[in-house]
Amino acid sequence: MKNNLKRLRGNYGLTQDELADQLDVSRQTIISLEKERYNPSITLAFKLSRIFSCTIEDIFIYEED
Repeated sequence: MKNNLKRLRGNYGLTQDELADQLDVSRQTIISLEKERYNPSITLAFKLSRIFSCTIEDIFIYEED
């Protein structure tokens, strides 16, 4: 699933470590999300949308195969 996580994180001036701490996940999880190797749980997606004050759809772009 494509996402805008890296761009949003940069716009908010957050490092991967800082975002991981806010979400209570590892930095590796953030790296995997940004490289589109990992799709988040719905709970994690909601937490991200709250941090960035946007909708889940603003962060993640779903494309059917």
